[in-house]
Parts: sequence; structure tokens; C-alpha cells
Amino acid sequence: MSDSTASKTANLQVLVYSDDVNTRQQVILALGRRPHPDLPELEYVEVATEPVVIQHMDSGRIDLAILDGEAVPAGGLGIAKQLKDEIFQCPPLLVLTGRPQDAWLATWSRADAAVPHPLDPIQLAESVVSLLRARVPATT
Repeated sequence: MSDSTASKTANLQVLVYSDDVNTRQQVILALGRRPHPDLPELEYVEVATEPVVIQHMDSGRIDLAILDGEAVPAGGLGIAKQLKDEIFQCPPLLVLTGRPQDAWLATWSRADAAVPHPLDPIQLAESVVSLLRARVPATT
């Protein structure tokens, strides 16, 4: 296996769900390809509809899902609750809430983390790194 193939298989798959392409791009730009040197590179799966979120999550290949709570017609908070209820050992879920006061909704949805709009790139990266560290074997 070549080095490029080995590194490609080690990439982390991050699903980014929003009906708004601008929100998806904000998330991807805020995180970049490698939000922390201890983590492998991220590969993004952009999704705009609930059925496609479910399809990707059922595949078992997603390491983290970032779900927009403000998406329509299916909000990320409801999708998060459904995923936690239906997927055994569901990957970590981060929800984007409409405002900081909506953190209780993230708790209701059983999301692992929440970041409010407008997105703070540092807060988003810290939350994502924290969630992904648990998915990556420790190196010595």
C-alpha cells in the first residue's frame, strides 16, 4: 500500500448537514482539512436532506456528524435525536443551534456537543477536536 493510500484510509469522515450551502461551507472553512495536528485529515460529506443523512449514518463510515439545528424542513436537533435512538453506538453528533440559549435543545436531542450561530471557528474546532479524539487510537 502506498503512503498516499495509507493516509487516505486514515482520514476521518465528517458529515455536514444543512439545507443552506453557505452554512455547510462556513463549517468546512472553519475546520479546514486538519483542525489539530494529533488528528488525521478530515474528509467532508456535504448533505442537504434528511434521507441522505440517514443513508450515510447507516453506512457506518461517518466518524462525526455536524447537524444544523436551523435546517428546514428537517432540523438537525430532531435528526440527532432520531440517530441516537436508532443507531447502535452512534458516532458523535454536534448540533449547530440558533443561539446560545438553545443549548437545552441540544441536551434534549442527545447531541454530544452544541455550537451556536453565528459560528465561532475556534469554538467549533475545539468541540470537533474533542469529539474526534475519542475516535482516533492514541499514538505514542
